[in-house]
Amino acid sequence: MIGDVVGNPGRRVLREQLRRIRDELGVAAVICNAENAAAGSGITVVLAKEIFAAGVDAITLGDHTWGQKEFAPTIGQLENTVRPANYPPGAPGKGWVLVTTPICRFAVLNLLGRVFMNPADCPFRTADAALNEMPKDVPVFVDFHAEATSEKITLAHYLDGRVTAVVGTHTHVQTSDAIVLPGGTAFQTDLGMTGPWYSSIGRDFAPVTQKFTTGIPARFNVAEGPATLEGAVITFDQSTRKASSIEAFRFREPLA
Repeated sequence: MIGDVVGNPGRRVLREQLRRIRDELGVAAVICNAENAAAGSGITVVLAKEIFAAGVDAITLGDHTWGQKEFAPTIGQLENTVRPANYPPGAPGKGWVLVTTPICRFAVLNLLGRVFMNPADCPFRTADAALNEMPKDVPVFVDFHAEATSEKITLAHYLDGRVTAVVGTHTHVQTSDAIVLPGGTAFQTDLGMTGPWYSSIGRDFAPVTQKFTTGIPARFNVAEGPATLEGAVITFDQSTRKASSIEAFRFREPLA
């Protein structure tokens, strides 16, 4: 599972490194958060297809799902792509999806946090409802796109034993707390970021510094320069759907 892809640098490092990483780590499938793929905010059908072509099997999104105005009417064109399931009823797209690869079949569920985030339905109750709809014989991987570490940790324990993994995205900062919980659910508070690492979580330092020091709004452009590709590798038992390990990984290009 791969952390938020940010802009062109994130898409580039994904294209250049993902297939090599898949081969070296023996990865059977890749789930990637791509809600910042289009210039740092949102995604398009064209960019989603580019990310799939790079070696991704399923795409998750987040609070910037509708960052590109043309995406909402076209999200239905994409298979294996999920937006937060706890968006209001009537939102286009799917909140969870079944993915079939030559090696395995699994479900992907996308949820949005509510603490320090824009309004959304309850992720806990939404998760319960989604799990009731899913087949019971498939592993379930949850991308919880949320700001608050406490909310992420609590949801993971709430779902422990009922899903194969709960990982957090959104903060763009990889955490060092990867663990398999007592019920067999793999958890990491945040996968990190796939994008320009010499930056303020993917953005140029200058406008972000201006905003912090003056309070004057500024356009936060995606930074250029060397990129990182971050995430976690989850190993699980197909028959029990329980995780046996979760290990964070990072590929980082050097600073010139």
